[in-house]
Amino acid sequence: MYMDFHTHGKLAKYLPFSTEYTDWLLNEAKEAGLDAICLTEHFNTQQFDTLYSYIADRGDKEGDAYVIDGLKVFPGMETDIAEGGHVLSIGPMEAIRELNRRLTPYKSKNAFLPAEELFRLFDQYPVLVGAGHPFREGGHIPELSPELLARFDFLDLNGKDVAVDQDRTEHLTFGLGQRLNKPVVAGSDTHQAVQYGCIRTCFEEEFDTFEELAREMKAGRYQIVIHPDADIKVKTANVLKRALKEIHALGGDYVSVLLRNGGESPAVLMAKGHSAC
Repeated sequence: MYMDFHTHGKLAKYLPFSTEYTDWLLNEAKEAGLDAICLTEHFNTQQFDTLYSYIADRGDKEGDAYVIDGLKVFPGMETDIAEGGHVLSIGPMEAIRELNRRLTPYKSKNAFLPAEELFRLFDQYPVLVGAGHPFREGGHIPELSPELLARFDFLDLNGKDVAVDQDRTEHLTFGLGQRLNKPVVAGSDTHQAVQYGCIRTCFEEEFDTFEELAREMKAGRYQIVIHPDADIKVKTANVLKRALKEIHALGGDYVSVLLRNGGESPAVLMAKGHSAC
């Protein structure tokens, strides 16, 4: 089962939620060869709860996943910490939505919770916690205390960072995983569908609950697959994302521009394709 641990359902945090754009993203995830994604939207995005309510209504619930046109969507969230860095949490829909509501006072840059306080909050819910792109510039997760680092359940080998410098990203991320004895899994970090498939986690078994996910992850019954053109996919996605944001900034409807001709933009058609497990 191909899974992406780090994805987004919107083009950008400050943009309004669009059902059409989210539907397009989910369809393109499936077209890119994914069987499942963790939807780890930014905790301080506009209309967070609207997005997750839509997923819950749109999908057929199987275990902890919401199946939409054959794609399993596992709820999650990406949260900033005061020290600098992003923490992923994945868990049941009701837990993620309640956590997001409780984080409302801490959604501005000067109010982010320190990692220790965030972990105390997460401890109250049945969620798995991951270190998002731990070695990206500006983040300080590797500098957290050993006690806090030990509380992570997994590390994110991030597609955006692999595209920039694969050797460095793999060396540092797997090195930290080995030191902490924590699994390293793959997330594309996509906000724009061209990026899907740049990196994936291939599990040996199918599952639809977080209990099963944790078991398979901890047992290491998976491998990470990096697309041979990961750098091109990420660069193309970044260019298209900037262009769509500029359309919005100029007062245009970026969704209708993107979805014209059935949503198959030239960039998507160029970047499609995936390797075998």
